[in-house]
Amino acid sequence: MGGVMGHAGMAAAAVRYLRSVDAPPPGPVEALPRPELRCVGEDERAPVDQGEFRRVLGHFATGVTVVTAPAVDGEDGPAGFACQSFSSLSLDPPLVVFMVGRTSTTWPRIARTGVFCVNVLGAHQGELCRGFAVRGADKFAGVAYGAAPVSGSPRLAGTLAWIDCTVHAVHTGGDHLIVVGRVDALGTADVDTAPAPLLFHKGRFL
Repeated sequence: MGGVMGHAGMAAAAVRYLRSVDAPPPGPVEALPRPELRCVGEDERAPVDQGEFRRVLGHFATGVTVVTAPAVDGEDGPAGFACQSFSSLSLDPPLVVFMVGRTSTTWPRIARTGVFCVNVLGAHQGELCRGFAVRGADKFAGVAYGAAPVSGSPRLAGTLAWIDCTVHAVHTGGDHLIVVGRVDALGTADVDTAPAPLLFHKGRFL
């Protein structure tokens, strides 16, 4: 997960390189015509077996995060859940994205706050991740955390990086929601040598 913001970094590096090339300044860029898009109809392709879908997609290794939000009035404490479907999305403006199941009981609590913090887990935090993957438990019991600087969302101790966000947009995607966050603040572990990232592959941690 060390490359969570890798796409943004590569884009910035490309801009610096192009600016360093001894070439005349570029002229105005003309926008390409907008393509016509449409949704695929339910009857246009055969459904994929769900078990096979899980098996094949499980070969794609992902980083692991915990998405958190502060408590709101009437709630006992903050909210949080384990999330592996997280990615950087845009450099300008700075946007990230994560996916959450539409049946999630934690997401409505996060949505009510309008903010969240993504905590990028290290290889030593597998048990922490498991704790945030269960339902109905006090997920923050015994967990050390502080407050993210802008949203006040829990910033978990010992993580590799944190990204403090405001909810920018929410889109539907089948049985999941696609949550886009605008980045307000971010940072990495305050250590000389950060531990390896926690990875998830074929149903288990690496």
